[in-house]
Amino acid sequence: MKVIAMIPARYAASRFPGKLMKDLGGKPVIIRTYEATKNTKLFDEVYVVTDSDKIYDTIIEHGGKALRSKAEHESGSDRIAEAVANMDVDIVVNVQGDEPFTKRDGLKKLLAIFRNDPNEQVDLGSLMSVITEQEDIQNPNVVKVVVDKNNRALYFSRSPIPYVRDETIKNPVYRHIGIYAFRKQALLDFASWEMGGLEATEKIECLRFLEYGKTIELAVNNEVSIGIDSPEDLEKAIKYLNERKTNL
Repeated sequence: MKVIAMIPARYAASRFPGKLMKDLGGKPVIIRTYEATKNTKLFDEVYVVTDSDKIYDTIIEHGGKALRSKAEHESGSDRIAEAVANMDVDIVVNVQGDEPFTKRDGLKKLLAIFRNDPNEQVDLGSLMSVITEQEDIQNPNVVKVVVDKNNRALYFSRSPIPYVRDETIKNPVYRHIGIYAFRKQALLDFASWEMGGLEATEKIECLRFLEYGKTIELAVNNEVSIGIDSPEDLEKAIKYLNERKTNL
């Protein structure tokens, strides 16, 4: 099974423009993400896919591999679908460029979804973690997911889900971690489908899969994950990195 990692990277992010080039402990966020992904040693190849000359040049200058894509794509998954169309690969892992603390254990759990799926019923694998802070449950930048008994996704939302009507029931609330693994054909199918109403409303690309009846399985990974969607998130990431250095 040939597995590659693709890191889609736009410079002009709508919520936090230029975030991937912001300094995080002496290196741009995108370099932190690339190096963390490469250091897992789980992939045959790791690429950054970008329409930005600045990001492309930065990756190359740091000895990494980068691919150029056309400027206009609805999502990161569309961007990497363009890049892998003619590649000989079985599983494509989409590592979000704004997840600089990507770790090996979580990615191993992600890839295990496919290794434990001999009948190829799962189209897309992803990760989730238990949310412990009420602030994160209410934060629309933190995408939540609800799953069935087999950890198959039922719905993703920026709203708090499930709604807590009975405070005595302690059902976990899961944060969706923005790392995906696709079967190649599922990724190409995704790029060929029109965006549906749910995805357009929530701005969550996983919803396109659910709207077209595809199967998404998630693995629980409660390691610290700090996605950078805002300047406040960047401050959290800097603080976390400094604390980690102090504890070494």
